[in-house]
Amino acid sequence: MSLSQSPYILYSDGKGNIFEDTSLYVTGRSGWDAVPVPNDHWIELPDGGSLYELPGRKGIGIDVTTGEMRLCEKGWAVAAFIPPAHTGFYLAAYESSKDAPTLPLFCYTAAGWLNNKFYVPAVRIEPDIRQDCPGYDQDKVNEGAAYLLKHYPHNRLVNHLMNNCALTYHCPAARNFSLGRWECPVPVSSGCNANCLGCISFQPDEKIIVPTQDRLDFIPTVEEIVEFTVPHLESAPYPIISFGQGCEGEPLLMWETIRDAIIEIRKHTSKGSININTNGSRPDAVEELCKVGLDSIRVSTNSARREIYMPYYRPNNYDFDDIVESLKVVNRFGGWTSINYFVFPGMTDSVAEYEALRKLIKETGLKMIQWRNFNIDPDWYLGKIGITDTGECLGIKQLQELIRDEFPQVKFGYFNPSMERIKGKFDYDFAH
Repeated sequence: MSLSQSPYILYSDGKGNIFEDTSLYVTGRSGWDAVPVPNDHWIELPDGGSLYELPGRKGIGIDVTTGEMRLCEKGWAVAAFIPPAHTGFYLAAYESSKDAPTLPLFCYTAAGWLNNKFYVPAVRIEPDIRQDCPGYDQDKVNEGAAYLLKHYPHNRLVNHLMNNCALTYHCPAARNFSLGRWECPVPVSSGCNANCLGCISFQPDEKIIVPTQDRLDFIPTVEEIVEFTVPHLESAPYPIISFGQGCEGEPLLMWETIRDAIIEIRKHTSKGSININTNGSRPDAVEELCKVGLDSIRVSTNSARREIYMPYYRPNNYDFDDIVESLKVVNRFGGWTSINYFVFPGMTDSVAEYEALRKLIKETGLKMIQWRNFNIDPDWYLGKIGITDTGECLGIKQLQELIRDEFPQVKFGYFNPSMERIKGKFDYDFAH
C-alpha cells in the first residue's frame, strides 16, 4: 500500500487525548535525525497497537505549506507501540526538553493520522498469528489457567506462568500455554550473567527505568518442568517449548537442569520442538544441550558488532565471540539457529551494521532473523552506549530487501518456528 501523501502529525494534551495537527506532516526518526518517511512505508496501525504520549517531548513535523521541518508546539509528541509480528521502519521524531523523563521499556514507532485512520511506518514480517490480539478470548484464558492450576496444584512453575504471566502481565506466550496451543514458555533461571541496559525483568535500585515485570524468584525442578511440558508437546498444535523467557535471567546458567529435563522429556515423547532463548554466553553448555536433543536456539542481540553489543549487554565472564560460537555449535549439530535482532532504525540499518550482519550470517550458517522492535528510550540508549553519529544508513526496509536478496535461505519472522516450520512448511495456515 502506498499513501498519496504523508499522514499528519499527532500530539497529546497530557490528559490521555490525542489530536492531529494538519499543518504538519509527520516525520520519522533514524538514529538522531528526523527524516521524511516514504509514502509506501506506511500501513494502518495494526490491531493490538497502542499510542503513547511522550512527556517533555515535542514532535518534529514537516510544514505542509513551506516544506520545512519544525516542532509541533501543541502538547506532547506521540509514538506507537506496534504489536508482535510487525517491525517498525522509523522511530517517532521529537525534541526533548532538559527535564524530559526517561521513557519506559516499550518501542516508540512513528505514528500519524490520515483519512480517519492511524498509520505507522512498518511491515508485517511474520505470517504466524500466534500473538495476534483477536486470537485471545480472556474468558478462555481464565478457564485454561484455572484448569492448569487445578491439575498441577503443586507445580510452582505452572503457578508462576498462570497467576503471574498469563493473568497479571497478559504475557502472550503464557496465554497460549493456557489455551493449550503452539509455543509454551519454560522459565528456569533467576540469575543472569549480563547487565543489559534495557532488561525487562531487573533494573538497579536507581529506578531510572522500572522493569516491566518481576523476575522468577525460584529454581524449578526437572520434575516440575517435565510434568507440564510433556502433555503440551503431546497435545498442542505445532508444539514447541522454549526455555528462556522475559520473566527470568539467563537460562544457560541452569543448563544442567535444562539438560536433565530434555533427557526426561524425550523419554516420554518425541513430538514437538525444544528451543532455548538465550544470550548465547555458554557455547560449552549449548553443546551439551544439543547432545541430548535441543532442536533450536534463539540468541538475542542488539547488534552484529562487538563494539555495539558489549556496552549494552555489559556481560560478566563472556564476550561477543561466545554468542557467535553458540550459533555455530547448534548449526554443527544440524539445529535451527535464529537471532532475536533488536531493530533500532538508524543503527540496525547502518552500512557498518549491514556488513557485520552479512559476516555473521556467513560465519554461522544462520537460519532465521527475528526482526524485533527494540523496547527502549532512544535518546537514553544512544547516550548510554556512547553513539553520537550512527553513520550512513540504508533504511530498515532496504536492509531487509538486501539481506533477503543475498541470503534467500534465511527466514524472516518474529517467533520461534515449530518443528513443522523447521522442516520447511513455512506457509501453512496458522489459523487452525
